Amino acid sequence: MKPFTYERAREAPAAVAAVSKDGAKFISGGTNLLDLMKLGIERPSHLVDISRLPLREIEELPDGGLRIGAQATNSDVAADARVRTRYPVLSQALVSGASGQLRNKASTGGNLLQRTRCPYFYDTAADCNKRCPGSGCSAIGGFNRMHAVLGTSDSCIAAHPSDMAVAMTALAAEIELLGPDASVRRVGITDFYRLPGDTPHIETVLRPAEMITGVVLPPPPPGRQLYRKVRDRASYEFALVAVAVVLSAGEGPIDAARVAFGGVAPRPWRSVEAEAALRGRPATMATYRAAAEAAMRDAVGRGHNDFKIDLAGRTLCRTLAQAARSG
Repeated sequence: MKPFTYERAREAPAAVAAVSKDGAKFISGGTNLLDLMKLGIERPSHLVDISRLPLREIEELPDGGLRIGAQATNSDVAADARVRTRYPVLSQALVSGASGQLRNKASTGGNLLQRTRCPYFYDTAADCNKRCPGSGCSAIGGFNRMHAVLGTSDSCIAAHPSDMAVAMTALAAEIELLGPDASVRRVGITDFYRLPGDTPHIETVLRPAEMITGVVLPPPPPGRQLYRKVRDRASYEFALVAVAVVLSAGEGPIDAARVAFGGVAPRPWRSVEAEAALRGRPATMATYRAAAEAAMRDAVGRGHNDFKIDLAGRTLCRTLAQAARSG
């Protein structure tokens, strides 16, 4: 591991100022960053510890929403009674991720910024445009069973790993950012992540030295919320396909729907195509299949991951059917 210096920030503005130095990075729970440092993929010369900043609170907002501090742990958010009652899809997604020990350490802000689990990204002997821009993508033409089928490019087909971010995408969350000039801005989660294009190493719209300070959840959307994760084993495993749905369906047509996928794209994938195919139609399996077809219409498999296209559609149908029965 490359030698580095360390400091513990006591205030958010001081943390942002400290990380403005060349080679500096934030560290919070460290559940992803430390692994990357051990492998020589991340090589910071200075770490700024933000884990003790007063950003752990989960606060009520006047409009009925919640603000989750960036240092709130995944365990605390999942267990919060307000989250479990008003945003159950978020609690379900968090509990499905990693292990209890990791959830106790991982922070909300860190979860949003975790890097892909593509094995070629982690293998420093392999070509990876995300790790080394311009080197190529070994996953294209390689073993790509876990890789993305939506939103990819000829430069990168890595999938985004977060469960939490998928649920937050279905909830239309906004991310609060603090800049080095003390400016504060909010970015919708669907705008926060960039598609790979020709620059897969640029993963978000974060500006230099910006820090996530919180996530704002708008008032709970109407309808039943569900998160379903399909994986190779029942725990401590990343998703092959994940689906977060919010479905408002009574006796008549579907009033409103939100659909987000995980495991199938370089970012949490909000499917406006599936949502449009659901609204105003009866809550039947034929409608769900039409939504699945719309969601996967532009999907492209690369060989080993072809099965994900069908799996994602079937998972969406099953999740929607369960949400309608429970609503």
